Amino acid sequence: MALYEHIFLARQDVSQQQVEELTAALTEVLASGGGKVTKNEYWGLKGLSYRIRKNRKAHYTLLNIDASAPAVAEMERQMRINEDILRFMTVRVDELEEGPSAMMQKRDRDDRDGDRGGRPGGGFGGERRPRRF
Repeated sequence: MALYEHIFLARQDVSQQQVEELTAALTEVLASGGGKVTKNEYWGLKGLSYRIRKNRKAHYTLLNIDASAPAVAEMERQMRINEDILRFMTVRVDELEEGPSAMMQKRDRDDRDGDRGGRPGGGFGGERRPRRF
C-alpha cells in the first residue's frame, strides 16, 4: 500500500453536507479497492485565484489515503465523472502528516490573533487624530 495526500475542490453552490456525502462516497470507493482514508479535513469555502467553470469559490477538502494505485485510480476516475468536483490533486508521499494540516493550523493562529488586545480602535494607527498644519 502507498500513502497519498489528496485535495479536491467542490463547486461553491453545493452545501457542506453534500461535500461530506461526496467525501463519504469517495471513501467507500477506496475501501472497495482495499484502501482506507486515515484523515479527512474540510477546509471550508475559500476564494479561488481564478474562475473555474464560472465558480469564484470552492469547498476545499483534504484526504490522507493509504491505498493501492488501482484504488486511487478508480477514485480519480469517479471524480472526473462527477460534475460537482472542479479540481483534484493526488500526491504520493513517503509518510503522512500527523495532527492538523498547515491550513488548519493557520486557522487556529488567526483565531488567536483576535485575543492579543492591541491598540484601541484597531487598524494601524489606533484612533484617528485631526491633522494639524
